[in-house]
Amino acid sequence: MNKNKLIYILGIESSCDDTSASVICNGKILSNVIASQEIHAKYGGVVPELASRAHQQNIVPVVQQAIQQANIDKKDLNAIAFTRGPGLMGSLLVGSSFAKSLSLALNIPLIPVNHMQGHILAHFIDTKNHQKPTFPFLCLTISGGHTQIVKISDYFSMEVLGETLDDAVGEAFDKSAKILGLPYPGGPLIDKHAKLGNPNAFKFTKPKVANLNFSFSGLKTGILYFIQKKVKENPNFIKENLNDICASIQKTIVEILFDKLKLAVKQTGINQIAIAGGVSANSEIRNDLKATEEKFGWTTYIPKFEFTTDNAAMIAIVGYLKFLDNNYAEIKTIATARLKVNEN
Repeated sequence: MNKNKLIYILGIESSCDDTSASVICNGKILSNVIASQEIHAKYGGVVPELASRAHQQNIVPVVQQAIQQANIDKKDLNAIAFTRGPGLMGSLLVGSSFAKSLSLALNIPLIPVNHMQGHILAHFIDTKNHQKPTFPFLCLTISGGHTQIVKISDYFSMEVLGETLDDAVGEAFDKSAKILGLPYPGGPLIDKHAKLGNPNAFKFTKPKVANLNFSFSGLKTGILYFIQKKVKENPNFIKENLNDICASIQKTIVEILFDKLKLAVKQTGINQIAIAGGVSANSEIRNDLKATEEKFGWTTYIPKFEFTTDNAAMIAIVGYLKFLDNNYAEIKTIATARLKVNEN
């Protein structure tokens, strides 16, 4: 393929509650439009039926804005990439149906993308002052639905070395926040309060899990019982100690993640380490990962904030890499709620 040829890929992301569209040209972002859904906050979590309805309302204007901001015509597009899974089925169907229709209308290739691969391969978007990982590297993929340590040997050669046996780390943050009476999504609020608190104020038991796997259900239960006991003794306990509680919870969760990450480095001998996913926006995780460069000699890769949460730029970059490999799909390709990171 002519390296000087301009290749425009439209990426569409609709796996959960954000409708997003992005245009990438030869690996560089021209646009990345995201429409968030505020309605879920009052329910304390994402309501699937409401999410799919909002996607139906947002998909056309979001895609239109992405193409306009990229300053191209839809006829300039070379392919349409969309999130095939994993995610909420109703939400995925909106994005996949639109992508198929546009692909047929423009008579250009359709490229299904694994959402989790998108988070990891977002590191390969061409941006200023961002160093791309070299193969092989390990990626700690952490979000509201996933917690995994993945070995990446090539763009599409990925192996899960360890994963959560129950709840994801993002859910642990959000559920802990809910226990404390903080609104949804609570993870960023715990991070905010933790910056003002003492991380050693309270101790929470870290679960003992074999190998490189994780577990957070027991920690959530321990936090719940601790708060219930303390509030019974002092009804104002949460209000008087909120910053210290958040700092202590965050420290415990981050230690769990890094204990396993250190073990993964020891077992594989790979010291090229990346993080990805919504929880990779957490300030303590970022700070601790950066600190390991000097302490353990790791080379670390931290994504820009705009690529941590669900966004279409990460779908578009995977689409671009697949396009270069002529890795297209038939129009009958279906979305799926469950998809492992090494599946396409």
